[in-house]
Amino acid sequence: MTTKTAGEQRARAKQQYNAFFAQCPSRQLLDRVSDKWVVLLLCALGGDATGDAATAPKPRAMRYSELSRLLAGVSQKMLTQTLRNLERDGLLTRTVTPTVPVTVCYELTALGLSLYEMSRGVRSWAQSHMDEVLAHRAGHDDGTA
Repeated sequence: MTTKTAGEQRARAKQQYNAFFAQCPSRQLLDRVSDKWVVLLLCALGGDATGDAATAPKPRAMRYSELSRLLAGVSQKMLTQTLRNLERDGLLTRTVTPTVPVTVCYELTALGLSLYEMSRGVRSWAQSHMDEVLAHRAGHDDGTA
């Protein structure tokens, strides 16, 4: 039996990631990134908060209070939990500036920016096709579909 280096073992494990397998760790990541608050946070930090597709978004750092105001309906607990999870996964950075009061800003990392690009498309698709989805739902619910 041949001994493999740690790098070879990681490369083999990476090839074996398959979200269709129950024990695959990528399922946890898919669960995380498919959450509505994650998608909206990525879009907000990606500079896409206006929803104006005509202008190119510019990623920017945002304070907790800005994010809280922007994401209507998110609870303080959920926002904090989501930000911590994204920081843990390496998708955003948290910068604390020692001022009075302390200033905390969140910003996407390069990894977060790559996911933002995909999330932006999903959010845009949802907004663009909502009328069609609502019509299908109504037809299904009243039995005419």
